[in-house]
Amino acid sequence: MSAKSSNCWSFQTRTKAIPNRDAVGLIHAPHGRDAQIAASLLKEAGIASKAALDLSGFVDSLDDNIALAVITEEALRSADLRAISQWIENQPSWSDLPFVILTNRGGGPERNPAAARLSEVLGNVSFIERPFHATTFISVARSAARGRRRQYDARLRMEALDEGERRLQTALEAGRLGAWELDLATDVLSTSATCKSIFGRGPEEAFTYQDLFASIHPDDRQRVQDAHTATAESGEDYSVEYRTVWRDGTVRWAEVRAQLYRDHSGKAVKLVGVSADITDRVINEKQQRQINELLEERVAERTRELEQAHSVVMDEVSQRERAEDQLRQAQKMEAIGQLTGGVAHDFNNLLMAVLGNLELLRKLVAGDPKAERLIDGALQGARRGASLTQRLLAFARRQDLQIGPVDLGALIGGMRDLLERSVGSTILVETSIPDHLPKVSADANQIELALLNLAVNSRDAMPDGGTLRISLSQEEQRFSNDTLAAGRYVVLSVKDEGQGMDEATLQKAIEPFFSTKELGKGTGLGLSMIHGLASQLKGELKLSSRIGSGTTAELWIPVSSAAEQPRQAEAPSPPAEYQGGPKRILLVDDDVLIAMSSADMLLDLGHDVVEAHSGKEALEHLGKGPKFDLMITDYSMPGMTGGELSKAARALLPELPILIASGYADLPPGVDLEVARLGKPYTQAQLAEQIGKLTSPR
Repeated sequence: MSAKSSNCWSFQTRTKAIPNRDAVGLIHAPHGRDAQIAASLLKEAGIASKAALDLSGFVDSLDDNIALAVITEEALRSADLRAISQWIENQPSWSDLPFVILTNRGGGPERNPAAARLSEVLGNVSFIERPFHATTFISVARSAARGRRRQYDARLRMEALDEGERRLQTALEAGRLGAWELDLATDVLSTSATCKSIFGRGPEEAFTYQDLFASIHPDDRQRVQDAHTATAESGEDYSVEYRTVWRDGTVRWAEVRAQLYRDHSGKAVKLVGVSADITDRVINEKQQRQINELLEERVAERTRELEQAHSVVMDEVSQRERAEDQLRQAQKMEAIGQLTGGVAHDFNNLLMAVLGNLELLRKLVAGDPKAERLIDGALQGARRGASLTQRLLAFARRQDLQIGPVDLGALIGGMRDLLERSVGSTILVETSIPDHLPKVSADANQIELALLNLAVNSRDAMPDGGTLRISLSQEEQRFSNDTLAAGRYVVLSVKDEGQGMDEATLQKAIEPFFSTKELGKGTGLGLSMIHGLASQLKGELKLSSRIGSGTTAELWIPVSSAAEQPRQAEAPSPPAEYQGGPKRILLVDDDVLIAMSSADMLLDLGHDVVEAHSGKEALEHLGKGPKFDLMITDYSMPGMTGGELSKAARALLPELPILIASGYADLPPGVDLEVARLGKPYTQAQLAEQIGKLTSPR
């Protein structure tokens, strides 16, 4: 017989999590300042203490919560130690209270018979000869306390074992389980009365291992022996069911489970297990199997066929629906992006004419308060329009980004005051920024704008106040998907406690001009801009929301590469009024209205302007006549783009400064010339600044 016990019962013993956590050191030092010094040193060792004024009080204070006892030798020299000795003898089996005896020099047990007598009486004694160093006392005290703590732990283990043994016995009796133990060295078998009854034996009958093995059905003996051998060799759990034959010929079924125990050297020494009579269960199971076997087999087979067919169909339908939804959404967003980008470009060109003319008009009506006020209002409206186009360009992924390494933790910390002012006093702003986050590859200004937009959206979602949680975390994208490449990212999370959005609203949240706010309280471009920014940064904007549970926006931004260097600070720009004298400038723009506005700006600055309305016409001017100091050209022109014109101009005049102005505000791919850029709409001051940079002496 062999096996490993797998008892299904689990017991929890009611014990203290930290045994005798209030244990203290007991001091008896009636002379001088020994008691105060001992208490101070124990405190330094991390041990609380209390003092006994006399030996009687010392003995009365002895209990299980005393971690150690500190006594001076002179306090015990002529004292009656019978009370202490009696208490020590009456200690429970787990207890051996440590004593620390403070002796005078030469008073150790090796040279002092009285000290040796104290060792016999007190038992667990450590001697410290005076004068001693504080470190010595603390070391001895800590060692004694650690020994006492191990005693407390031993007590708990003993109590737990006693309680566990009692409960185990109760469980075995209630479950009609027979307990047994087999010594593998001697084959001596110890069994309970219940175990004997399972094999047809009375409680008082002798029942050896040989008797047990002989009671096993002959057809099952080899299987039992094989299981026994496997357990002895590998130590794996033993569990076997077999038939037993009683003395009267009755055949019963028994289930045996056991566990192998080894000594400190790894040698198998005994098997401990339980046995149960499972005859009734085996009979019932056999009958049930016979009744249900055929029906279950047929039902299971048909069910499998139907499930497999249904699973295949549903998988195909789900995949097709997902693919169609993704395709439609991608096509929709691409079309919207192209449309908004084109609209923003054209709108910027129109605003160029408006802003330029308004600026010049303001100079002409200087001194007329009413006219200046009207022009200022028009300028403010035009600038709002320019801001709107920037959001449209952000969604269309065509805004100019100044990408470099950005410390998001420092960025959020620097924006804390601005965020708190923006969301108002009814909203608490909480930030969670881990230390040592890597820098990300991003445009700091655009990230600030995105974070501010998210904060304002959260504020509007919490009209009655709440908590806005802003956090950073580092995440690893192990595999590439449709939106994110594999790699490391820093995630900027903004979570509010607002009313949240349903699934339908969430799907439309990033579409331009879609807003759940009241009329006049939003453009519907904030999330669109952030989505476009994330795509430009090769990251992703993830939104999650539920009605009544708030909304969480996560901006995934790639970690900056090691080779990426931060942009060098540009040299201070010359003042707008500095131009180094009048310049001869070739102005190229196919739009006559915009060309006229820009020409007026340049003429007002004192420059000599030659207009051209196509790339071909511009090249003709460059090939003849006086030399030009600068060429300013639009990018989007029919026949020849500003990029193509710039290449042709550089071929004619390699040293000619060139400034490309575009409503997209960035230089399209494929133009690798070193030319300056100026985004439309621009002001006269911005134009003057660029001219100063490009024409100033180098």
